[in-house]
Amino acid sequence: MRVSILQTDIAWEDKRENMQHLRNRLEELSGKTDLVVMPEMFSTGFSMNSRQLAEPADGNTITTLRSWAGMYRMALLGSYIAFERGDCYNRAFFITPDDRAFYYDKKHLFRMGNETAYFSAGKNKVIVPYRGWNICMLVCYDLRFPVWSRNVDNEYDLLVYVANWPDPRRRVWDTLLAARAMENMSYVCGANRTGTDGNKLSYSGGSAIYSPKGERLAAAPDNEDSIITAELGLDELRDLRKKFPVWMDADRFDVGPDK
Repeated sequence: MRVSILQTDIAWEDKRENMQHLRNRLEELSGKTDLVVMPEMFSTGFSMNSRQLAEPADGNTITTLRSWAGMYRMALLGSYIAFERGDCYNRAFFITPDDRAFYYDKKHLFRMGNETAYFSAGKNKVIVPYRGWNICMLVCYDLRFPVWSRNVDNEYDLLVYVANWPDPRRRVWDTLLAARAMENMSYVCGANRTGTDGNKLSYSGGSAIYSPKGERLAAAPDNEDSIITAELGLDELRDLRKKFPVWMDADRFDVGPDK
């Protein structure tokens, strides 16, 4: 499976500009990839202006993405500000070319950025079946919590993090993406943004795709809008898990309700 990351700057709270930029990049990738991964809150930036920017699942953002996934024959993965039943969520989406849609609400809200005051936390992991792969999608701060991403009995083959991860903590991003790949014996994809947001936070990118051994298969240049693509092999992954079955000795965790 061919996986591409769009590492890009995000126009602050400007859905129209960000959607147009995305469409231009998707046109470039048409016929060249199977899955395109965008940064967290790709259409607005990491804004706490949730009530004004949130949309339902049948709003313009998701409706347009569903159309483009079919038009360009590729799956699309990112996150946006969602509204459902009176609450706002930092919601990851996975939209397939045949118009199936899967959603994951970010569980670990970034309290240091006051995300807990403007968003509700999700409660469930989501594993997406796509072209023979099982794909787990998580969001930004989730990266710091390995129990939440634990790959029990190889329930997923590709772990994806979409993020707005600021440059001062870039070392954490690089280190933990590789760690998540090695400890879960899974491919890992991390999509981050560049530029400066409306809160004056700077982002250098660091988007990358890792092998189950923690090797970088593809990496975006720092501070540049770019597209990177890697071809991932499911047979190779299964062979590795068979020859080196670390997963069989993994500790079991029960993730209980938040207190």
